[in-house]
Amino acid sequence: MAPSSPWERPARWLTALLATSSLLPAAHAQYYKIGTPEEIRQSARTLAYDLMLFYKGNQSGETPGILPGPPTEHKGDYYWWEGGAMMGTYIDYWFLTGDTSYNHVVTEGMLHQVGDDADYQPLNHTASLGNDDQGFWGMSAMLAAENKFPNPPEDKPQWLALAQAVFHTQAAPDRHDNTCGGGLRWQIPRLNTGYDYKNTIANACFFNLGARLARYTKNTTYAEWATKQFQWMYDVKYIDNENWKVYDGGHIGHNCTDINPAQFSYNAALLLQGSAFMYNYTNGSDLWKGRVDGLLTGILRDFFENDIAFELPCEGRQGACTADMLSFKGYVHRWLSVVAKVAPYTADKILPVLRTSAEAAVKQCTGGETGRRCGFYWSSGVYVDTAVDKTSGAGEAMNVLAAVSSLLIDQAPPPATNETGISKGDPEAGSRSRGTSTALDPITTADRAGAGILTLVILGGFIGTWGWMSLAD
Repeated sequence: MAPSSPWERPARWLTALLATSSLLPAAHAQYYKIGTPEEIRQSARTLAYDLMLFYKGNQSGETPGILPGPPTEHKGDYYWWEGGAMMGTYIDYWFLTGDTSYNHVVTEGMLHQVGDDADYQPLNHTASLGNDDQGFWGMSAMLAAENKFPNPPEDKPQWLALAQAVFHTQAAPDRHDNTCGGGLRWQIPRLNTGYDYKNTIANACFFNLGARLARYTKNTTYAEWATKQFQWMYDVKYIDNENWKVYDGGHIGHNCTDINPAQFSYNAALLLQGSAFMYNYTNGSDLWKGRVDGLLTGILRDFFENDIAFELPCEGRQGACTADMLSFKGYVHRWLSVVAKVAPYTADKILPVLRTSAEAAVKQCTGGETGRRCGFYWSSGVYVDTAVDKTSGAGEAMNVLAAVSSLLIDQAPPPATNETGISKGDPEAGSRSRGTSTALDPITTADRAGAGILTLVILGGFIGTWGWMSLAD
């Protein structure tokens, strides 16, 4: 059970809100049942259908891959990255339920957003392009490779190659400098607001992707990058080395010592999942087991009040969660379920909590005309209309779909590797990207044939030249 927060949980505003009947729709009986695997699949099918109603990318004249937005252009509530997160949610949904209904939407959306250089840096999203935004799309591509999601047409970029391209561009020398002793900045373009901020989420995405590529390809260079990236976050105290709290970031003008102490669940969960992959990759090393144990203890303490997902920095205040934050619970459920698979000794601690949390999630899905619309506030057991937080509700719907689908993780195989997977890698992935100037050796036919084969010149060269030294909309 999490400690008390500044927002006095259970929140007084929520108690008052729930007592105000005029703010709530007519009462509905609970629609979703998750007692058996078949009930879980049926509930997930309906949740997946309802989530897709928020997506316009498969409609004529709309842009595949993105949710309506960005809000800065008054087009909707969502920034570019959340479309990539939604694609990942549907990749997991297919993997866990076997329902192929949305695979064509996912493939179309994932390929439409790769950008001119097949590295998830599309020019029309430069104004809000952060390392974390690019990282989320890269992690969804990595997930497609790990889950053996159907491959794209042969003349299109492949899932593993896309994940490599994202990692390679983020490992390039132009993404790193000596400020704060290392680490990625939040934003990629120098003129973007936030370029002077080095935050956990950008570095956690890079670490997580590196850890998963290390396990998939068995290439030690990815593991070296992941290890150094985690150590940097630990040393700079974004990861509190006493209580395993994970903080948001700091500014380079203060040498990253002005740490924003906000704790967001997806930061901690990304680091935990990446650590579990490194634990698996290192055959259960004590170092990575200690990190898995510490981060897991912190997450269950801070983000699962009474074993129910709770977004610590904002949930206790009406309308305080941004559209970004309103989608975090689903990622946490998905990533923790995979932790239980790649670090199996954690399953007895993780899976019961995920079930309790999912049961609370579906209990409050009683809103809207259908009587099954989902809100964000799971602990109350009562639907709170998404108008309270002034969003359309895509994040809230995605959360519950993820929580329900993840209950099937015990029936799923572990994430694939180079030996069991079907996706092809590309050792030159990312070499054509803007700002990547390192020369690459010619690629051979043998290189193209092997999934996960990596030209060491790319990453090894970056390590030699890099002196080792957030969340917002």
